Amino acid sequence: MGQTLLVLGIIFFLTTSGLKMDREYQRGVIFRLGRIRGVKGPGMYWIIPWVDQKSQLDIRTKTVNIEPQETVTADSVTIKVNAVLYYRIIDPAKAINKVENYEMAVYQIALTTLRNVVGQNILDDVLQNRDKINFKVQEIVDEITEPWGVVIERVEMKDVEIPPNMQRAMAKEAEAIREKRARIIKAAAEQEASVKLAEASKNITENPSALELRRLQMLTEIGAENNTTTIIMMPSDFVAVAKRWAEGGANGSTPEPTPYQGTAIPFVAPIERPLQDASESDRST
Repeated sequence: MGQTLLVLGIIFFLTTSGLKMDREYQRGVIFRLGRIRGVKGPGMYWIIPWVDQKSQLDIRTKTVNIEPQETVTADSVTIKVNAVLYYRIIDPAKAINKVENYEMAVYQIALTTLRNVVGQNILDDVLQNRDKINFKVQEIVDEITEPWGVVIERVEMKDVEIPPNMQRAMAKEAEAIREKRARIIKAAAEQEASVKLAEASKNITENPSALELRRLQMLTEIGAENNTTTIIMMPSDFVAVAKRWAEGGANGSTPEPTPYQGTAIPFVAPIERPLQDASESDRST
């Protein structure tokens, strides 16, 4: 009876000590007498006590913060870059057997690859084409870590530190580009305005009364400002007659007078100045 209880106790002890359990995100790599026997989990399973050994791995996505690295770009600018890397284990057996410490190995290869890829690009590409650099780093690191049973899910550059003198130079460059753009826009606007003015002058030449209407509109605008400007209007035909007389005098002939054919424009009385303005003008005289 006593021997039976001893045997049952040994069997119970071996059974309970060989039971193992892994969670859904865990896997167990089993070694039997030093040789790999496979990967087990998740859930409960049994191994031979003192014969089988288990190495547990977490297959969830891990995040690695790559510390800032000082590197020189292709156009000889010294900058500091840091990034974040996401990876997970897809083959626990390879992660245990192919590399001693897969976490340190992934971190170091990502560190050196980031520095090398940034050094192959100019500063403008580093600042503007981050997606391209991220994809390149991910592609290189994933190719290296694939034999280790590790897949790189994503690489993202977090920050790029630029020297202060380079920041000032970039600010001046951006200001010059914006000023250039503003001048181009202004020149294009003046060109369009000149075309419209040429069309307007052509229409006024064909119809002189339009000029007189424009003068009346100008008087309305001036009167609305409540200023003290004195304006005396003169029909445009007077100017034309004076011009013909001047040309005739230069040629030694007297042109024949022509009747006035312009639009009748009423005389505009000068606007009376306030007494204070008049007294100030007298003192200045």
